[in-house]
Amino acid sequence: MAERDIGTEILEGIREIKAHKAGKVKLHTRELKDPSSAQDIRKKLGLSQEAFAGLIGVSIRTLQDWEQGRRKPTGPAKALLRIVEKHPEVLLDEAS
Repeated sequence: MAERDIGTEILEGIREIKAHKAGKVKLHTRELKDPSSAQDIRKKLGLSQEAFAGLIGVSIRTLQDWEQGRRKPTGPAKALLRIVEKHPEVLLDEAS
């Protein structure tokens, strides 16, 4: 495996940012769609609220709030739900 030069990578990143701000390059972006509801994902996996909440590291109360529409997952929780929806084996392997 090749040795990384973090300093060079950081400098290249800074140069790319400056070039983008100057309008010289267009950065590649990608829109991520929202995951399905936590309840839909949980039911697809065949898990109870308690089991699903424990596996994703949130309280049962938080999961219930999401499922009943009182709150919406944000930030890292939303990203985790997106991953679990697309790759449930990641979550289920951990449980084994």
